[in-house]
Amino acid sequence: MFKSYFKIGWRNLLKNKGYSLINIGGLTTGMAAAMLIGLWVFDEVSYDTNFTNYDRIARVVQNQTFDGQVETWFSQAMQLGPELRNTYGDNFDHVVIGSFPEGHKLSYEEKSVKKSGCFMEPGLAEMLTLKMLSGTSPGPKDLNAILLSQSTAKALFGEDDPIEKTLQVDNRFDVKVMGVYEDLPDNSSFSDLNVILAWGLIAPELEQRVGWGNSWFQCFVQVTKGADMNAVSAKIKDAKLKRTSTEERDKSNPQLLLHPMSRWRLHSDFKDGVSVGGGIQSVWMLGTIGGFVLFLACINFMNLSTARSEKRAKEVGIRKTIGSVRTQLINQFFTESLLVALIAFVFSLMVVLLALPWFNEVSGKRIGLPWSAPWFWFACTAFAIVTGLIAGSYPALYLSAFQPAKVLKGAFSAGRFAAVPRKVLVVVQFTVSVTLIVGTLIVFRQIRFAQDRPIGYAINGCVSVPIKTAEIMKRFEVLRNDLLQTGVVEEIAASESSITDIYTTNSGFEWQGKNPDMAEEFVTIGVTHDFGKTIGWQIKNGRDFSKDFASDSSGFIVNEAAVDYLGFQNPIDQVIKWGENGEWKIIGVVKNMITQSPYEAVRPMMFFLKSNRISFINYNIVNLKLNPRASATEALAKIEPVFKKYDPSNAFEYAFADQEFGKKFSNEKRIGHIAFVFATLAIVISCLGLFGLASFVAEQRTKEIGIRKVMGASVSELWRLLSKDFVFLVAISCVVATPLSFYFMNNWLAQYQYRINISWGVFVMASTGALAITLLTVSFQSIKAALTNPAKSLRSE
Repeated sequence: MFKSYFKIGWRNLLKNKGYSLINIGGLTTGMAAAMLIGLWVFDEVSYDTNFTNYDRIARVVQNQTFDGQVETWFSQAMQLGPELRNTYGDNFDHVVIGSFPEGHKLSYEEKSVKKSGCFMEPGLAEMLTLKMLSGTSPGPKDLNAILLSQSTAKALFGEDDPIEKTLQVDNRFDVKVMGVYEDLPDNSSFSDLNVILAWGLIAPELEQRVGWGNSWFQCFVQVTKGADMNAVSAKIKDAKLKRTSTEERDKSNPQLLLHPMSRWRLHSDFKDGVSVGGGIQSVWMLGTIGGFVLFLACINFMNLSTARSEKRAKEVGIRKTIGSVRTQLINQFFTESLLVALIAFVFSLMVVLLALPWFNEVSGKRIGLPWSAPWFWFACTAFAIVTGLIAGSYPALYLSAFQPAKVLKGAFSAGRFAAVPRKVLVVVQFTVSVTLIVGTLIVFRQIRFAQDRPIGYAINGCVSVPIKTAEIMKRFEVLRNDLLQTGVVEEIAASESSITDIYTTNSGFEWQGKNPDMAEEFVTIGVTHDFGKTIGWQIKNGRDFSKDFASDSSGFIVNEAAVDYLGFQNPIDQVIKWGENGEWKIIGVVKNMITQSPYEAVRPMMFFLKSNRISFINYNIVNLKLNPRASATEALAKIEPVFKKYDPSNAFEYAFADQEFGKKFSNEKRIGHIAFVFATLAIVISCLGLFGLASFVAEQRTKEIGIRKVMGASVSELWRLLSKDFVFLVAISCVVATPLSFYFMNNWLAQYQYRINISWGVFVMASTGALAITLLTVSFQSIKAALTNPAKSLRSE
């Protein structure tokens, strides 16, 4: 029986090649799109699941209240590790304090590589259940130990055994390799953890960062087996609060909480101290797009199958007359749809294989098809079957319901309302397509809006060079003169961090008029003279730092947001007390600069010169302003030898400020590009179905068109007659899509503080485009039918 079903289905495919190609092509496109997005979604939701203790690992975050606003920090004081182990030890198997990832230069004999890694307390390898390929993880007494990833060990030692060999880190530490672990997968929060350095290596340098107010490190924990994560989080909530002063408790009210590993990737955005989402919005957005693109392809199949109902009516009538029951007919039509789905699935696999390199480049991933995994083939089989059943459900139920008596008497008529379901499906198709177009336009407009936001400094021609040795700052003035003499550098200044990523904050400030109950927070950055000239900041009030004024060592330059925060009407010469660092005076005000997220409000900032009063500041960046008359290649070729002169042991590294700033838009751009591609596919699939329906309608009305031509109808009148119904349906889709897309995209924009207002122009543009594409799609068949010689169409009469 099933053999005959497939045989009849195959014959129907060959008999109606044009419609078969449209159905298979539409389903292939929809299935390929759904598979690509499905692979992306799976990669996102499976983040970190490679770790055995995935459901028991968390990082400790803290909420602090500043000026009535709750902020969430992912950094902690290093005292938190011993506090959790000693006071709350029964709740944890492991507590590990560590530095944030940064690049480290590893040198062995003549070889050197730069790899990302962290200084970590003992226990991280056990917490993450790293697969040790050789050696063991270090213990508390191994103060000069290092663990290497497999790829890092191979880069340094080749095929030699690295265990017990000594290498140098950052030209500062001599360490011994104690173990090599298997590289961690790309969809892991620790994918860039290629080096694990013993915490004891930097212990002597941590004296200036002692204190509960110095949150410089990250803290990971593994709760005991069977422990409830939320209950443990509640227990440690006041661990920091108990160790801070009464004044600090009343002002900032620090509260700790556990952020489970299962929520790191997709739920890392916090608002008012509560997790409000993050990457999960992108997962839902793209997952929904993939589902809709596949659904649109299924709608094409339904529409074309039911539209050709009269062609299959006699077949159904005869089958019922000779004894076929409706169940058998339903099975027949489901079999045909499954056959089409299986053929489309094979083609979609080919499309996915060809598209994966491009998709990985756009999405920033390294996704592959897991051919050897049984679950993959089970999922593929289920995917093809479910798609076939969805696509064939309505046609099977519709066609199997024909009455044989009416059909065989020639009295069969689809009825005046038979086309209504098809029209509804067309409206649904284009509603989805227009909604996707509107969404894509809004995503790109939001990106452009943030890119066009005034930055507040001269980003072009600004280069940052990381400081890797103390020798640079010891001889900074000599270095500066040498760089100026090259003729390719106009200004030079050092700073605590890059201008595009200022991350240091401080509190403990007092000023006249401040609310005594207010817990304040300012973004702070130590700089050298000429920093303002180098980055081209814009002085709004007062003056820049000057070597002519010795008093500038106790002067602040603040931004406009800081002036508003402080509440000063005339900020120049206003005195601010900074804890034990004494009194400071505001000497200048600069316009707001975008140094963090371009989608958020500018935070209050203070710039100051490093002096004897501020000994805990380290300069980490040399900022250069290039001569615009010199090319970047020429400039860098002359700058590199100067840095190598003062730092011969390290490779010369640099970053252009405009490129670093551009990276802040990378995630939104990726989502926008992916959404654009699949929104385009949605339109293509919808138009493919519209093309098939238009050709069928033209075929059905061949004789009517012939008669109208004989009666004097013009080609333009016939084109309008055949096109108006489709244009009307798409117009309805545009009306329905407008409020839907506004609702969804307004919710998406809510995650940004600096955002666009959705204008009507977006909806007009999308609707106009959809109507134009519709006219182009149906016009081909309409004009072709209108130009047909009526002698041929009326010959049978």
